[in-house]
Amino acid sequence: MRLAIRPTPQSHTCPSISKPTPTFSHATPPTLPFNKSQLAWDRLKRDSVQCNSPKLGHKWTQYQGINNWDGLLDPLDDNLRSEILRYGQFVESAYRSFDFDSSSPTYATCRYSKSSLLTRTGMKKTGYRITKNLRATCGVKLPKWINSMAQLPHTQSSWIGYVAVCQDKEEITRLGRRDVMIALRGTATCLEWLENLRATLTKLPNHMGCGNEGCMVENGFLSLYVSKQGTCPSLQDMVREEVKRVIQSYGDEPLSLTITGHSLGAALAILSAYDITTTFENAPMVTVVSFGGPRVGNDKFRARLEKSRTRILRIVNSDDVITKVPGLVVHDDDVACTDGAHVARLQSWFRRLIEDMQLVYADVGQELRLSSKESPYLKKGDVATCHDLKTYLHLVNGFVSSSSPYMTKTTQYPAEAWL
Repeated sequence: MRLAIRPTPQSHTCPSISKPTPTFSHATPPTLPFNKSQLAWDRLKRDSVQCNSPKLGHKWTQYQGINNWDGLLDPLDDNLRSEILRYGQFVESAYRSFDFDSSSPTYATCRYSKSSLLTRTGMKKTGYRITKNLRATCGVKLPKWINSMAQLPHTQSSWIGYVAVCQDKEEITRLGRRDVMIALRGTATCLEWLENLRATLTKLPNHMGCGNEGCMVENGFLSLYVSKQGTCPSLQDMVREEVKRVIQSYGDEPLSLTITGHSLGAALAILSAYDITTTFENAPMVTVVSFGGPRVGNDKFRARLEKSRTRILRIVNSDDVITKVPGLVVHDDDVACTDGAHVARLQSWFRRLIEDMQLVYADVGQELRLSSKESPYLKKGDVATCHDLKTYLHLVNGFVSSSSPYMTKTTQYPAEAWL
């Protein structure tokens, strides 16, 4: 499974792999050649109508999913749309900050300081201040003969995102609380791609609070979350440490914790949210806003997430294959005897087979389902474009409802204006 291959002005992690960039344009008919060299968001913005950031006030818990976004997704509530785009912007900022150049001495690190990252990536007035950089360590150990190949980048630990705390009084007032945000990028290094391929389920370790309940998650995702190396702590340790500090600093005021990520980052966001809600008895409201995320765990893991009251909103492009992997989702009614007993026996046999292979997964949370096919501004059938974060933000910006999937004239929300 390959996740979140990102275009950059320098180079990709592996020189042989490249990814086209989506083109969106109101003025260009969808039948014209696909432009791989630039984004045409400028035309989209010129045709848009500007609107102000919504004041959430005392309703902020609804937009954080206290009622599982009931009545807000179909049709898509404009305030929720703006918040989704805003969090997507933080993830895009993580991508823009990552050094993709495998020939650079700073490869796989953050290119900017904490104090300048948001500004350098186009986010000038967010009201947030970055308080901690986060790194993920791969548990995959390559053979020595591969390690000796200098031309193959194999960095074990890589910068994967950051924690930012809302500090601006006006923004806190608008949001109705102080928001703590964790933004996580998708797959960027060769070793992370190898971790993604470890698609079988594995039991959660005892220190993650699942006991003997049979909670299982994808092997590679868990490895990236809990692995550590030398003086570099695990992503789990860094998240726990910063969340503990934040709760101690701001726990006496209205507080939310929002974890957002794309692709691999979406999977790690769900693991982080689960870990936080099961580790801290005094944890604030924890919400995940994920874009293009793969499946993470089995039905027992989903049950534990629901029990922990973790709120998860998954933004899914139905044309994005990454959201359909790893493994399979098998429902009880899939083995119903509808075409004869022999069919039911065959289905039961198949289910037992994939269960034995540890490949039965479960989707989690609430889903906002979009489709690239509904947008007149996207090239149809392009796998990489369907998974791109900018495609997701474009679709969120234009989505109306399941019966009227796309606006004929889109509204430009402040969180999207800089793209």
